[in-house]
Amino acid sequence: MTTLKDKLQDDLTVAIKARDELRSSTLRLTLSAIATEEVAGKSARQLSDDEVQKVIAREAKKRREAATAFSDGGRAEQAERERAEGEVLAEYLPKQLSDEELGAIVADAVKEAVAGGAEGPRAMGAVMKIVNPKVAGRAEGGRVAAEVKRLLAG
Repeated sequence: MTTLKDKLQDDLTVAIKARDELRSSTLRLTLSAIATEEVAGKSARQLSDDEVQKVIAREAKKRREAATAFSDGGRAEQAERERAEGEVLAEYLPKQLSDEELGAIVADAVKEAVAGGAEGPRAMGAVMKIVNPKVAGRAEGGRVAAEVKRLLAG
């Protein structure tokens, strides 16, 4: 069974042989971020697939934020490059939840938290504790928090 890191490495080799500059540079940067994460802390360790996925998600988020910053700064070419890199990384992440799917999961969690005694805006933490394990890796934290706030307010 190959790990996600091995798949990234294999895909990098294919991209280099195919002279796909965008893909190869994106995968190199991602593998570098993974290697940095592996040696961070007191001792070096091998990351699990879940941890590698979190690193990829973090890198994809950086690309989205950079694309927005470049767009706002009037640098459309760099913004497009960042978006393209984000699309390459998205291939290695689980499919994101649609707004309807996320809304249904959050609504169930709100009902569960209210049944447990949490109410009003203070229930945010309780709802997030219920929702986060269910959506891990499939929805960005900001999206989840916004949906929780919307349902708790309404």
